[in-house]
Amino acid sequence: MNLSRRELFLLSGVGAVAASGWLDTLAARAAEKPVAPKAKAKQCILLWMDGGPSHHDTFDMKPDAPDDIRGEYKPIQTSVTGLQITEKFSQLAKLMHLAAVVRGMSTGEGEHGRARQYLHTGYKTGAGGLAYPTMGSLVTAARPPAATDVPNFVVTGMHLNPANWSYVSSPGHLGPRHTPLIVADPAGGIPNLKPSVADAEFADRMAVLDKLAGGFQRERPAAATAAQGTAYQRAVELMRSPKGKAFDLSLETAKTREAYGDHAFGKGCLLARRLVEVGVPFVEVYHSPTAGGWDSHTGARAKEVKTLAMPQLDQGMSALLADLKDRGLLETTLVIWMGEFGRTPKVKADGGRDHYAKAWTTVFAGGGVKAGQVIGKTDKTGATVEERPVSAVDFMATVCGLLGVDTETEFHVGERPVRAIDKGANPIKELV
Repeated sequence: MNLSRRELFLLSGVGAVAASGWLDTLAARAAEKPVAPKAKAKQCILLWMDGGPSHHDTFDMKPDAPDDIRGEYKPIQTSVTGLQITEKFSQLAKLMHLAAVVRGMSTGEGEHGRARQYLHTGYKTGAGGLAYPTMGSLVTAARPPAATDVPNFVVTGMHLNPANWSYVSSPGHLGPRHTPLIVADPAGGIPNLKPSVADAEFADRMAVLDKLAGGFQRERPAAATAAQGTAYQRAVELMRSPKGKAFDLSLETAKTREAYGDHAFGKGCLLARRLVEVGVPFVEVYHSPTAGGWDSHTGARAKEVKTLAMPQLDQGMSALLADLKDRGLLETTLVIWMGEFGRTPKVKADGGRDHYAKAWTTVFAGGGVKAGQVIGKTDKTGATVEERPVSAVDFMATVCGLLGVDTETEFHVGERPVRAIDKGANPIKELV
């Protein structure tokens, strides 16, 4: 698509897009060689429960265990015979035939930051002396690029450190061109997506910018300079494209917005559905409705999870799955529910549970996943994995496989080849 100087200069109105880091993401990628095996999943929505939800209190309940392990919640039957989940997920219970529960996660990293990185990248902190890309950056870098008028990767919602978005969006060694578009407030969309000054003024500014940029390019020709031009072009294309309306939740009916919920997580799920509908390949929605998120160390924190996090999750995720299904998008959209680890089997005296990475649970739906099943098994107290353990590397290889990314893909950092997925992965073949 060829754009005039005047149209290119309209980019001046998207200061928020530039600040998000997405402009760097939009650099030219034609030189990359994508590897895309056959896969049903074209898009992915990652629902991240920041802080680490308890497997005992959600999808791997132990009703026959002692009180100090079982906890306060009762199990309820789901739409899958023999599968029970927490009573707090009454809406999700009706949709579990669309999902597969993986109860064998065993990752061994129990500190928030390191565990979050490990589960997003498949590499432990400091491994090989490199910074590794987060999941969305990795997947979108290894696959053919998205249409030029949509971002490749969007992150939205609330997380445990909202003042620092690098906390959830690092492209690692892939570089800034693979940084996602950050939409901190899913209900707010992208500020300044439309020009805020008259066209004539844009044209005047563009003439100056064009002269300066042209001189710089002649004196210092480099790939980075050309990449910046590509970034500008794609940003303008988003401004011109009707797909930009996907960021405006007000265009949804009141009934739909009500179904997802009047809270950041529900709005994030609705935004995710709108984005995959227009072709955005990867969307990550963070859920941390309080300062502690799902990090239920104390009784007070556990109460916040009970009264805020769990009802919001039940409403938002169930609305998302049902909506994707109704619109014919679930078969091509992989949905993953997870946190960075689980919680300790034994409930503390005050009602809290501590970090626990030895045995925990994640949930997959859509994207060609064989649904209505449970994969893996923990012991009677939920303390150890008895069947089908899944490591962080296994998990990453599974996600990549479902999304059509060859796990043998290599990137180059200087002269150094770096595997997308570390060696020794055993993908969860039972999912497909």
